[in-house]
Amino acid sequence: MMAAWRRLARGWGAAVRFLTVLPWGRWEADAPEDLGCAAALFPLVGALIGLGVAGTRAAVLALGASPALAAALALVAWVALTGGLHLDGLMDAADGLLGGQTAARRLEIMRDERVGAFGVLAAGLVLLTKYAALQTAPGAGVVLAATTGRWMLTTAMARFPYARPQGLGGMWHAQVTRRSWWAATAVTLAIALLWPEARLWAALAAGALAGWWLARWASRRIPGLTGDVYGGLAELTESVVLVAAAWLVAWPG
Repeated sequence: MMAAWRRLARGWGAAVRFLTVLPWGRWEADAPEDLGCAAALFPLVGALIGLGVAGTRAAVLALGASPALAAALALVAWVALTGGLHLDGLMDAADGLLGGQTAARRLEIMRDERVGAFGVLAAGLVLLTKYAALQTAPGAGVVLAATTGRWMLTTAMARFPYARPQGLGGMWHAQVTRRSWWAATAVTLAIALLWPEARLWAALAAGALAGWWLARWASRRIPGLTGDVYGGLAELTESVVLVAAAWLVAWPG
């Protein structure tokens, strides 16, 4: 029992260190065998990120700021908490997937440290979309968006092939199993049950389906996925959930 708790604690630490800039055991090295457990806990870390973002927005609104300013500062908090990790992946993935004519060329573009036009456009549109949605999305929608985005990371690692034999993403892919994915799915559903609202569940489902479709599309373009694609999927999935939450909750009835 104690061994299981210790493994869970190590997995939690690895998940926090990977997904955020929070100084949770930064002196510790992540053992490969802990990564599967860490991926199972990704949605829980996502929920904490969402709480931080929603809390920032609520605090700014309480100080008398406009919804637009509160949304802008909440978005700054979102990027700051994650260190822009997934945005960087989104830009590289957009450049490669949309700019290359062959699978080999797409992978080559993703490895290039320079950012191209597709990457700039993708990041700009995602940030603009999040900013607009954060002005009206309920706090629960913000939490579920960040949660579902991290669930998509685990999904991509566990359910899709990897396109490269090396890289940080490959290390995660090698350790994250179907069991990790089922655990992450259970964690995501448990978090969603905190808000038994049909519209929020519809927003979650929209993001999950969009993320899955995008993962399948990307895996046919390379073929397989990469660490950059993982980041892009997380950003796009949480954007869809956030927009759907803002849109559906605004509907009458």
